[in-house]
Amino acid sequence: MSAVDTRNVSRDSLFLFAELAFDGRVGLVRAKVRNLSAGGMMAESGVAAGRGERITVRLRNIGEVRGTVAWVHGNRFGIAFDCEIDPQLARAPVSAGDNAASRYPRPGTGIYPAASGHGLRPL
Repeated sequence: MSAVDTRNVSRDSLFLFAELAFDGRVGLVRAKVRNLSAGGMMAESGVAAGRGERITVRLRNIGEVRGTVAWVHGNRFGIAFDCEIDPQLARAPVSAGDNAASRYPRPGTGIYPAASGHGLRPL
């Protein structure tokens, strides 16, 4: 889908956080998710993103999703996912039965191996 085609895709406006790992960069970036659809999302972050950059996004209740930065406007940027997701899953509450504490630790807790390239650990 081109950027023009995606303007008519249904998206959910919401406010949650995601962890981003840009290919070729060290460390994780925490970003606000401004809207989310099956094919992509709008993120807001203090870290500059470049159009065309490859990225891994970790979303609550969904896990890691690969994609490409499709557009950039100031501190907001769009990410086109490689595969469609169910955006409603990100809205669902995280239950204790999901072992949420081990899947979504606080940043800086040291469970992400520094030498793994992008810094995300497998789910």
